Amino acid sequence: MPRRERRIINHSFPGLSGTSALAIDRPIPELLKIDSETPLDISTDGKQLVIAPAKPSARRKRFEAAQEFADKHYEKAFRKLAE
Repeated sequence: MPRRERRIINHSFPGLSGTSALAIDRPIPELLKIDSETPLDISTDGKQLVIAPAKPSARRKRFEAAQEFADKHYEKAFRKLAE
């Protein structure tokens, strides 16, 4: 299978210097089961850039559990507040 080049796209934002974006071909996020909302861990060893889905922290798990509890027990109140 031929190897395709991956390019870093340099993009400047007004008021920000040194900002870059990384274009990732569509099959890669599909393989990793990530989308634009997925939190990512980005690290390097000085030679390689490693991008992986972030593992949920204990704090995140507690927050999500509390959110689920509130949604389940206070659904009617939330609906009234939203109106």
